[in-house]
Amino acid sequence: MKRIFSYIVVGFFLLSFGGAAQSRILIPMDLQQTDHLKAYGIAYWALTKGYVVDWLLNYRGGSFMAPWTDAIATECRIRGVTFQALDAATTSAIYAEVQSPDVNMDVVRLEKAPKIAVYVPPNFQPWDDAVTLALEYAEIPYEKVWDDEVLAGKLNEYDWLHLHHEDFTGQYGKFWAQFSTYPWYIQQQALYEAKARELGFKKVSDLKKAVAREIKKYIGAGGFMFAMCSATDTYDIALAAKNTDIADVMFDGDPPDPDCQEKLDYSECLAFTGFKLVMDPYVYEYSDIDMTPQFGGNPDADYFTLFSFSAKYDPVPSMLTQDHVNVIRGFLGQTTAFRRSLIKKSVIILGMKEGTEEVKYLHGNYGRGTFTFLGGHDPEDYQHQVGDPPTDLRLHKNSPGYRLILNNVLFPAAKKKKLKT
Repeated sequence: MKRIFSYIVVGFFLLSFGGAAQSRILIPMDLQQTDHLKAYGIAYWALTKGYVVDWLLNYRGGSFMAPWTDAIATECRIRGVTFQALDAATTSAIYAEVQSPDVNMDVVRLEKAPKIAVYVPPNFQPWDDAVTLALEYAEIPYEKVWDDEVLAGKLNEYDWLHLHHEDFTGQYGKFWAQFSTYPWYIQQQALYEAKARELGFKKVSDLKKAVAREIKKYIGAGGFMFAMCSATDTYDIALAAKNTDIADVMFDGDPPDPDCQEKLDYSECLAFTGFKLVMDPYVYEYSDIDMTPQFGGNPDADYFTLFSFSAKYDPVPSMLTQDHVNVIRGFLGQTTAFRRSLIKKSVIILGMKEGTEEVKYLHGNYGRGTFTFLGGHDPEDYQHQVGDPPTDLRLHKNSPGYRLILNNVLFPAAKKKKLKT
């Protein structure tokens, strides 16, 4: 019976994939790959040229299969990406193996390159954010948007949105105690206040809450949102604080509502619930959602584990966790990890530090869209500080942490009927 099934599967792919009877290109994503990050860029590039790309979930680290063309092969060589030319028999055998009910693998077809937006302030630098670093290195194009475009409804022009490590509470990252006299802090505050006035808001905190609500509408209408570091918890805090003022006088010119904690509306949040605010402006923290070690962790003992999902029945979390390792070195950020007891039950936990409450990576649905949060600032810079030099990804071509970011970039390209959670 098993052999009959295999023949049926092989026949299906010979007919439906069209190119299976011809040579195809396999881009392996296991330890044999010389540049994992550029490989995502090759997959994206192929989609922009009208080729379909198959993502072989859990096959050799989540490899990519594409039609054989000299153009794709040449692009792989130029970018230093390992690839293999396959004949028809080998191709069919791989598809049969991946589709077999006896293995935790599957094929997800990528059909269209997603249009990407990154929410960043005008003065941002590409090396100040891990996602823009990854996009630049992988040669995946993106466009910048900020408050103007969000409030004008322009997010609907994009398939995927990344939130630069913004503070959506309007407290300027709670850097006031340490950096309030620094020129960059003063300039940033002036820039944000001018933008708030220009857009008709009395306070930056009110502007950021409005922006957070518009992003939520974008997700509900079918958008894909990804965030890291402080853009994760501050986003949900801003949603919960829609009817109250949580910002102190040095941030928005007036004191916070003394009953702001009781006025939080957790039903508005995407991922978190029941959290308690940190109101002290001298404390570099927003709430008890974050589990950043107070004085930094021990990088030699800081790892988190990716959960395993069924590729055939849970393709979405399977796509988001494709990697060549399942234990990944941790990294700090203003928001490093999320307290498990404060995560809504509807949210899927993708990765966490075993034996602790520390959730590093999560995913959820809202309306017709999705959101994914990854804690920490830079997967290859354990304790990034203001003013640190940028990470050179040429030294981290095979970074498992950066692969998680790029999984999210390709996720919206998947054929929608395959997306089940």
